Amino acid sequence: MEYGYFFTGFPGFISNQLIREVLRKNEGNGKVHVLVLPNMMDQANTERAAIIQEYSLSESQFEIIRGDITAIGLAIDPEIQARLEREVTHVFHLAAIYDLAVPKEIAYRVNVKGTGNVNEWTQTLKNIRRYTYFSTAFVAGKREGILYENELIKPSGFKNFYEETKYEAEVLVEALKSKVPVTIIRPGIVKGHSRTGETIKFDGPYFIMNFIDRLSFLPFLPKLGKGESVVNLVPVDYIIEATTYLTFADKGAGKTYHLTDPKPYKVSELYAMMMYELMKKQPKGAVPLALAKGGLNFKVLRRYLGVEKEALDYFTWKGNFDSSQSQEDLKDSGIRCPDFKEGITAMAAFYQENKHKRQFQINIS
Repeated sequence: MEYGYFFTGFPGFISNQLIREVLRKNEGNGKVHVLVLPNMMDQANTERAAIIQEYSLSESQFEIIRGDITAIGLAIDPEIQARLEREVTHVFHLAAIYDLAVPKEIAYRVNVKGTGNVNEWTQTLKNIRRYTYFSTAFVAGKREGILYENELIKPSGFKNFYEETKYEAEVLVEALKSKVPVTIIRPGIVKGHSRTGETIKFDGPYFIMNFIDRLSFLPFLPKLGKGESVVNLVPVDYIIEATTYLTFADKGAGKTYHLTDPKPYKVSELYAMMMYELMKKQPKGAVPLALAKGGLNFKVLRRYLGVEKEALDYFTWKGNFDSSQSQEDLKDSGIRCPDFKEGITAMAAFYQENKHKRQFQINIS
């Protein structure tokens, strides 16, 4: 039977890159179906046209479906639904609210209720071979120490509603493993492509770059806190390649994977590397993190610096992700997580080229 791929989260960056990798791996074979919100149709059509051209697809090989994961049945037209039940073999659920400052109600509606709806919808498919769900390594919340892939333990608390709702959503997907061949992907903090630096928004590690850039007029810049915690940054190309491989590998069924850096750097090391690439300087002195976070209570300062206050919580968190299962199952694939140092020059160059373009910057509230 021909493959039928169904994606949520299109035309988002990870979704459109994953579609490209799936098509590359399968030599352009199969049919792509993407679920798209009505207000994203124009952007989706533009991205669809680009992918069709890049991979020499026929028009019928790439279908845009109007829908919404927060609606029962994903708001898919009944005639289209009847066809999808026969055609879809692989589901990739990426749609979510990826925002550390998101209000709980919005996060719950999309991340939890939406995932529940996708779970129910997936069970209507007659030829499902794999359901790949994008979670996050940070379902661990405030748990610290070594965090394992086979654990899904409710922590004593979460750093934000993004973490909390992604945890609740993963609980729902985990329960589906006995009914559907599921692969759960838990990425670390995603950064741009390791070789090109390409990304579509400057969040996560780019908040540090914003901070350095906005204060680059100062004679010197201090570190933020002691910087002894590690921050797990992962290039998007590693996530895309590993996810595709594990989705189509028999051994990936029923497993959860930390797609994280097995050798992450400390905050202080990352900060110094970024500062050197952007300014050719090294940090001097340190500002207590509590003072920095206090300053970010003021909206005007948050917006000037281009930093979400919630991001600082990751500078002191002491969790370490064990990725033994991922490393074991990827060992024969040739896929590995590049060292952060390998991609810092490309990352900084892409940032410098695009930092003044509004579409790349997060709307800080």
